[in-house]
Amino acid sequence: MAEKYQLVVIGGGPGGYVAGIRAAQLGKKTAVVESNHLGGICLNWGCIPTKALLRTAELYDGLRSADDFGLQVGDVSFDWKAVIERSRDVAGRLSKGIEFLFNKYGVTYHPGRGRLLDAKTVEITPEKGKAFTLQAEKIIVATGARPRVFPGLEPDGKRVITSKEAMVLPAVPKRMVIIGAGAIGVEFAYLYNVFGSEVTLVEMLPQILPLEDEDIAKELTRQFKKRKINIHTGTKVEKIERQKTQVKVHISGKSEQVIIADLALVAVGVQGNVEDLGLDKAGVKVEQGTIEVDEFYQTAVAGIYAVGDVIGPPLLAHAASAEALTAVEHLAGLNPQPLNHKNIPACTYCHPQVASVGYTEREAKEAGYELRVGKFPFRALGKSLAAGEIDGFVKVVFDAQYGEMLGAHIIGDGATDLISEVAVARSLETTHNEILKTVHPHPTLSEAIMEATALAYEESVNY
Repeated sequence: MAEKYQLVVIGGGPGGYVAGIRAAQLGKKTAVVESNHLGGICLNWGCIPTKALLRTAELYDGLRSADDFGLQVGDVSFDWKAVIERSRDVAGRLSKGIEFLFNKYGVTYHPGRGRLLDAKTVEITPEKGKAFTLQAEKIIVATGARPRVFPGLEPDGKRVITSKEAMVLPAVPKRMVIIGAGAIGVEFAYLYNVFGSEVTLVEMLPQILPLEDEDIAKELTRQFKKRKINIHTGTKVEKIERQKTQVKVHISGKSEQVIIADLALVAVGVQGNVEDLGLDKAGVKVEQGTIEVDEFYQTAVAGIYAVGDVIGPPLLAHAASAEALTAVEHLAGLNPQPLNHKNIPACTYCHPQVASVGYTEREAKEAGYELRVGKFPFRALGKSLAAGEIDGFVKVVFDAQYGEMLGAHIIGDGATDLISEVAVARSLETTHNEILKTVHPHPTLSEAIMEATALAYEESVNY
């Protein structure tokens, strides 16, 4: 007899494991099925290990500028193997932490590949041993995504790689071409530039970080060019010639040229893992590679939900976790509020960092709002001057009629932490007045949000 569960979650990434734990907290007998490592791509090959690498890059970069702070540290070098090992160790420790949480809350973990046999049955195929089935009252599909592949740009793991190989390269390449200048592309551009690679970024759209506010993209472009990172926007990759010791990347756009490098990193987005899951057998609708769901992440089949990258943008780990909580609380009858996807922050961990939430200035204008916009530079902030991190700014966008904060866009030191203040403000439908009347401690980076708001309403006394 197949073991029976109230909820079976297929996928153990930031959507899946969060769904499993929350369901168990609510008293549901729950199982999570994962074919690789708990934590998914984010914890094992994405968010966490890349941030460990980027932190090492920041420290290395900072030590080389120690003279600016009156410090004498001598020649600074790095051990690339140790850099990679630390990153892998961080990921490994967190994956084990999820197993601990499963044991704590009573979640059953089944290693193996899960697929639907029907709307109530999940088949599990372990790496070793025979396949078996689970019976489920409810099912959540949270199988995540993988790097998107375009014809001619297929990775081979050696000369043409994905972000996974980029995290464990045996040595720092002398020359690297990165195709795609979204968050993944610019993070790796910063990382390998710091460690000595000649980096070239190629982006088909008109700006790097295409989803960010135009002012943010312009500032990051300026900062990257100061670092001597080569940038080609509005540029298409025509083909990649793979040779024994190098690649030749043929590009077209403002001009046609060939870029020669040791390897090419393809970072042109991700696609959901919707294949071979038995979705068609269960009657779950898939449109253009994404599972169709409603505002509570229910599919068209009663009892089957889907969260995370398999349902499409915003393709963020924290979005997947938030969707998972909403889905579980809905199936448990708790009547959660639907998520406002316009209020999910986006963060990019290059240097300077980039973070945003809500409308860009362009989007707000296109939505018909009359605007008040304020932009405060970090170079005018005491804390930034003291820390020696003066690049970047905070940009805030308000509805001129009612004073509601529509969006905020930050580039600079600490941006990815600062953005949470704005996310809370938007969740509370805060106006400019509440931000201005909230006393911000001095000296802090958070003052820049208040100062940008003051500039939007012509009340600034510090700029």
